[in-house]
Amino acid sequence: MTTRISLKRAGIAAILASGVALAACGEEKKEEQAASTASNETAAAAAPAGGDTKVGILFDVTGPIASFIPPMMDSVKLAEKEINEGGGLLGGKMVTVIGDTTGATQGAVDAATKLVNVENVPVVVGALMSGTTLAAANAVTIPSGVTQISPTATSPDFTTLKDNDYVFRIVPSDAYQGVVLAKLVLDQGIKTVALTYANNDYATPLATGFATAYKAGGGTITAEVKHEEKQQSYAAELGTLAKDKPEALVLIAYAGDSGTTIVKEALENGLFNRFIGTDGLRDNKLIETIGADNLKTSFFTSPSAPESDASKKFDELYTAAYQTTKDKIFIGQTYDSVMLAALAVEKAGSTDRSKVRDALREIANAPGEKVLPGEWKKAKELIAAGKDIDYSGATGEMEFDANGDIPGVIGHFVVDGNGYKQVGLVNP
Repeated sequence: MTTRISLKRAGIAAILASGVALAACGEEKKEEQAASTASNETAAAAAPAGGDTKVGILFDVTGPIASFIPPMMDSVKLAEKEINEGGGLLGGKMVTVIGDTTGATQGAVDAATKLVNVENVPVVVGALMSGTTLAAANAVTIPSGVTQISPTATSPDFTTLKDNDYVFRIVPSDAYQGVVLAKLVLDQGIKTVALTYANNDYATPLATGFATAYKAGGGTITAEVKHEEKQQSYAAELGTLAKDKPEALVLIAYAGDSGTTIVKEALENGLFNRFIGTDGLRDNKLIETIGADNLKTSFFTSPSAPESDASKKFDELYTAAYQTTKDKIFIGQTYDSVMLAALAVEKAGSTDRSKVRDALREIANAPGEKVLPGEWKKAKELIAAGKDIDYSGATGEMEFDANGDIPGVIGHFVVDGNGYKQVGLVNP
């Protein structure tokens, strides 16, 4: 997933004061960068002697995907409880430390800096949107040598990121989802669509992948418009998109940002009545605002999970703790990311950041004895005995390739009452 500050003129005294403050801020940043290097080489080098071990959680708690966060935080708590009740981490307790990106790139850098340089975490789970995840990675975690595992960042840019093997994700790339979406649209017999997508790191590459595959498969895109986020109205863009009367509007954006506004205006003006979206639009906020009846012919794609013993076990654990998994997007990916982070630290035997990075592939990739959700105690015992483990996650096998990507699967979702129902998995 993805998204992406102003000074007013004042009197001379205020400007001078600002200059002093900015200079001080610059010095602080230099000190933080120096502290980052030092903490990577010294403070994070040894395991806490039976003390608590911190794991950073870098989430877009506020911002355009805020409605996704509460059930995902429940997954964090579920994993944390399991770990601590099953013997803890490195001889002590695991403690999660939360950083809020505010859904913005600068917010992501600030929050990641605090997690890495102040909290001295050896590993970060997050961020969630592609833009915030990339910002934190490029500015903080990669330079500091801290492993970063995103449950949801889908931009193709991660595949080619020069990260020294410190950045991983457990959802398929948008390059893949774009192709899958195109196939699904064609399979539904839809031969003409209009396409609009938000100008951000999530929507743009996904739209490009969709457009290329859809046209190659014989579909026609009657109009294509890149739109800016946070506009009050998209009437002009919708007029262009509806001009040639396509069968549907493919909309790649966040429901919490431009997505809901566009759907609402399109319906109010009779321009479109069928919408096709991806995981950013598959948000209960859309149904609450638009109404299920107005979305009955619409459908969506989103990273999902194949049926397996691991997925069933996770469903049981989450349902027992939080009633239901229905309409709680990315909860499995979040649980898996926290478990992978903790397993890597346990396998490393310390909070040494480079050892944690190297251990991640060891506990995630075959070969090794299978470890499923709910089996932290078993994993800890196997690691203590010097045996290899292979974590099989709630959302599939965690087989990282050379780029830190996993294959993953994409689900086909429709609106069902006040939520979304998966009606199948889609293969390209």
